[in-house]
Amino acid sequence: MDIFGTLKRDMDFIERQLYRSIEGDDELLSETSLHLLKAGGKRLRPIFVLLGGKFGNYDLEKLQHVAVPLELIHSASLVHDDVIDDAGTRRGKPTVKAKWDNKIAMYTGDYIYAKALMLATQLENPQLHRILAKAMVQMSVGEMEQIRDFFNTDQSVRHYLLRIRRKTALLIAISCQLGALASDATAKVHSLLYRYGYNVGMAFQIRDDLLDLCGTEKSIGKPPGSDMRQGNITLPVIYALQEEGLKVPLLREISAIREQGADADASKAIQMILSSQGISRAEQLADRFIGKAMDALDELPESKTRTHLKEIALFVNKRSY
Repeated sequence: MDIFGTLKRDMDFIERQLYRSIEGDDELLSETSLHLLKAGGKRLRPIFVLLGGKFGNYDLEKLQHVAVPLELIHSASLVHDDVIDDAGTRRGKPTVKAKWDNKIAMYTGDYIYAKALMLATQLENPQLHRILAKAMVQMSVGEMEQIRDFFNTDQSVRHYLLRIRRKTALLIAISCQLGALASDATAKVHSLLYRYGYNVGMAFQIRDDLLDLCGTEKSIGKPPGSDMRQGNITLPVIYALQEEGLKVPLLREISAIREQGADADASKAIQMILSSQGISRAEQLADRFIGKAMDALDELPESKTRTHLKEIALFVNKRSY
């Protein structure tokens, strides 16, 4: 996609600011934070901020105070996730908790969150701060819900969708929204961009859950079935459990995984899910969210930026990593 070429210069600037933002007096915290950023990532949230800014008075100096904090908030949540999930690798690299320990990882996440909030204060718009704070609260609620739902095989699709809305979709939604808001775009524009980002975010998480079952360790940077071993019952699993002939044997496999712990062999459970309608049904729901995202974009003025947003939505829904 030529979007990455179009925004390369500005994204290089954002990347430099990301690295600069975590510098501090404590050498260890700077090192652990740098370790996380060096592991890379798609940087979708900063890209959404910049694209949202294109609908108003585009000012990179101003937008960095939205783009960098949002990526830092996302990064901090990953550090905490890895502690909760006891994850050894992320994006094919050792996690902070694996290279150091749980305590260092938790303080690293807190440090990155604090740095994000410091940077966001450079913008004086109170509405922006209210939206950001509310989203962070909802993210925390989503994380707690995920912990409570570990190995909960009775959860509904609706419950799962509410959880991923809080945990993933909201941050992507406000990335689109706040870029436009910081650039003084109209209320209608940043409302439509929020709707677009929310639906892309929902599809993004569903695709992430599918990749955990269908991907390879090389492509996704972690062993397939990691979610299930950690107790995270995702959408394809919920759908598979709704199939009468599969429910009892799959429940038996999930129970065995829970007893064996993080090193359990999840291959049988994975094969059961792959042979079910769970994968195709989850893909269909992701497609529906992308369709809603496209509907929101259709209400925006036609432009190169709108085309780029459509391309990203399609990439998100068909990605293999």
